[in-house]
Order: sequence, then structure tokens, then C-alpha cells
Amino acid sequence: MNVQLRRLERSDLDVVEAIERESYPTPWSRSMFEAELRKPSSLAIGAFTKDDELAGFAFVSRYVDAWHVMNVAVAHAYRRRGIASALLHRLFEVTASDPRRGYTLEVRVSNVGAIQLYERLGFEARGLRRGYYTDNREDALIMWRDALPTPTAS
Repeated sequence: MNVQLRRLERSDLDVVEAIERESYPTPWSRSMFEAELRKPSSLAIGAFTKDDELAGFAFVSRYVDAWHVMNVAVAHAYRRRGIASALLHRLFEVTASDPRRGYTLEVRVSNVGAIQLYERLGFEARGLRRGYYTDNREDALIMWRDALPTPTAS
């Protein structure tokens, strides 16, 4: 699906919240999204349709040795159209100038579709966080992707 990828603004948060609520059993609060938008070490990207409808989003935050993929969600009506992949590829592009940091995330062990997506994007399972999710104490799979090597001049 052809979408325009751009930074999210505070004015996008009503739709971000709606997508979040339909996507997760324990959604982030508005204040959590607002905090991420304010942090200089965070990046929030939205995927907008040709009609300027927000179809999905991704939040990533920079830590000492990694970019932590904090939240990725796509509205039900737009799933399985490559939007999550496009968002993550854009995050990789935007952060490529920081070759010392890899990427990490947590995902529910039962979320097979998301795990397969992350694996296609180069993430590998590196461990478990037991009882990580508060709604049902489900384990989280910790996944890691190394930073892409920087091109060398010849």
C-alpha cells in the first residue's frame, strides 16, 4: 500500500490512541504517547494514506547501545498491506547515521505474525522476559537486530 511516512505530531494523538486501543489489550495511555513525542531521544513516525488518514505508527527511542522499538501498530482496516514493514524500514533509514546502535524490542510470544515480520526485517530472538505483560502475565520475546554496517569509501 502506498503511504506517506512522516513524523507524528501531538494533533495525531486522537487517532494514535484509537489504533492503539484496537490493537492491544493493555494500550498505552495518552500521556505515554505525549511523553515519547516530547523526548529528544525518541522518534515517532506515522503512515498516512492519500486521504491523509493515519493507518499506522511506530515509536522508537534511543538508548545507550540500541534503538528500542517501543510501539508499532496498524489500524485493522490497513493490516497485511506492508505498512508495519514500511514504518520500520523508515525508522532504520532515519537512524542509519548511528551505526553503533542496534535495534531491540519485546513482543508477546503468542504474536506469531509480528514475530515473523520482525524476523523478516532481520531481528533475532535473544531471550525472554517472563511475565512481562501485565494483562495476562504472558512472556515477551526479546528480539535484537544489529546495526547495519556503514558503507566504506573506496
